[in-house]
Amino acid sequence: MRLVFAGTPEFARIAFDALRAAGHEIPLVMTQPDRPAGRGLKLTPSPVKQAALDAGIPVAQPRSLRLDGRYPDEAAEARALLEQIAPDVMVVAAYGLILPQWVLDLPRLGCLNIHASLLPRWRGAAPIQRAIEAGDAQTGVTIMQMDQGLDTGDMLLERVVPINADTNAAQLHDALALAGGEAIVQALNALAQGGLTPVKQPEDGVTYAAKLDKAEAALDCTQPAELLERRVRAFNPVPGASIRLPGLADPVKVWRAQVVASDATGEPGSVLRADASGIDIATGSGVLRLLELQKAGGKRQPVDVFVRGWQPG
Repeated sequence: MRLVFAGTPEFARIAFDALRAAGHEIPLVMTQPDRPAGRGLKLTPSPVKQAALDAGIPVAQPRSLRLDGRYPDEAAEARALLEQIAPDVMVVAAYGLILPQWVLDLPRLGCLNIHASLLPRWRGAAPIQRAIEAGDAQTGVTIMQMDQGLDTGDMLLERVVPINADTNAAQLHDALALAGGEAIVQALNALAQGGLTPVKQPEDGVTYAAKLDKAEAALDCTQPAELLERRVRAFNPVPGASIRLPGLADPVKVWRAQVVASDATGEPGSVLRADASGIDIATGSGVLRLLELQKAGGKRQPVDVFVRGWQPG
């Protein structure tokens, strides 16, 4: 296949590498413009751009693909590039730009998206985190024929990935990225042989994975301990769950926690006990034990180290 690859973060980079390893021709990569990163806010290329440059593949970084949008010259330049390349298919993975109809229509076989959920569950921006937060036992990747809707296109292939009781978002991201790379290679092989049958998404079971908001990081201890524990895992590493503890002016990041059986009770958010085995927090229902924490400006610490330097007052 002659492909154009459109993607930006590490999730997409894994798929890009899989496609190259499978021998597909990729004459162009499209990715988001470089963004400020790090303490010096230095302009930094995306993981996909860096991988493309390392492979000697040309990169395009339009700020928009809408010919009638804010950057029509950049969109027109991108269209000219794509028309010149005449790709069989465009593979899209966490690209970050909306594809207008002219892009969807340009490749001979259309545009295929690698989406990190089992559609129609968790359409939208944060399917990995929302699946953990909701307590789903499994998720996966869907290879989808793109249309102009929000993750509404016909499904071509799915791969199931389990979510274990201790799986966090970083771990699930990596598992889904690998599954996505394998799935897109399998899908393209089948597509080349005419062996893929599009399946319309069912109307039942549609859910939307809202974009993560930093305001969600603060744990609301009036909620049940089970939900709070899932949020700790769902928000690891971004945006990172946080909680206020007595004796500390700033919220503390919580990187690992567990629900424990306890007869102790108290006002939600109060500390029931604290020792080297954990810090037990009263919640709206049950007890949440904090196991790995990070003070503002500090490093992640297991709870036995954290409590030695904590003066709750």
